Amino acid sequence: MTVAKEESGEESGQGSGNDVEDGMRDGYVPSPRRLERERHRRARARRATAIAALSTLVTGFVLYLIVVKAPGWPRTKETFFDTRYAREALPKVLEGLWLNVRLLLVCGAAVLVLGMLIAVARTLRGPVFFPLRVLAAAYTDFFRGLPLIINLMIVVLGVPALRLQGVTVDPVLLGGTALTLTYSAYVAEVFRAGIESVHPSQRAAARSLGLTNRQALRYVVLPQAVRRQVPPLLNDLVSLQKDTGLVSIGGAIDAVRAADIIVGRSLNYTPYIVAGLVFVALTIPMTRFTDWVTARMDRRRAQGGAL
Repeated sequence: MTVAKEESGEESGQGSGNDVEDGMRDGYVPSPRRLERERHRRARARRATAIAALSTLVTGFVLYLIVVKAPGWPRTKETFFDTRYAREALPKVLEGLWLNVRLLLVCGAAVLVLGMLIAVARTLRGPVFFPLRVLAAAYTDFFRGLPLIINLMIVVLGVPALRLQGVTVDPVLLGGTALTLTYSAYVAEVFRAGIESVHPSQRAAARSLGLTNRQALRYVVLPQAVRRQVPPLLNDLVSLQKDTGLVSIGGAIDAVRAADIIVGRSLNYTPYIVAGLVFVALTIPMTRFTDWVTARMDRRRAQGGAL
């Protein structure tokens, strides 16, 4: 039995020190050969970590020397990396960032709902729904082709010029509307791709069980479609989080506008760097979470598990 377990561990290549310890608690005594193999694997992992750390330090030091020894570095440091202006800008940028976060939450929810409705409209069957399919396709084609900055200018700057009764002129609301219109078109295509990736046999099986077309779509097709499209949806939300800074073109005081005010007064561009780093710090966790979800789904798909 011991030999069989050892050969199984060698073939799978998945043994680890923890596996050995768990096996010992279960009464299994690993062979000297396996213990030696685990020691070698741990030593190799430690050596690889040490080499990677040393290589990173050397690369960082070389890059530092290249940057600080460059002819224009003193002027660049004064213009873009002035600590005095960074300390002045950081509190105001963080205060304005709260507006960007609120826009992300509200617009993200609106984008998911509207995108799903458009995707469902594009996948409806039957000739009676042809006008709805055409309108949904026209919407996605138009807003995916229209640059976001132009959409923002039209909505944020153009709508107030109409002076329509009862129409808001708040740049935050108008900017959020423009973001929702654009990103709904992208998200709708993501949802549509997920819906169309579900095999027709799933819908046929649901219909054979007595479900209506609407019930089959709601309980069978959409859950699978959404689950499959989580990574691209998260990528769209990451992009939306960055583009919330564009609402500043209408005068909304967000993180970008707060930095722009200080730059306009001081003619020093360090606040832009601060605002950029704040957005990067906010984006990195979402990006890493997206990578983790993608890797997890790829592993489950490779193992034949449910998506």
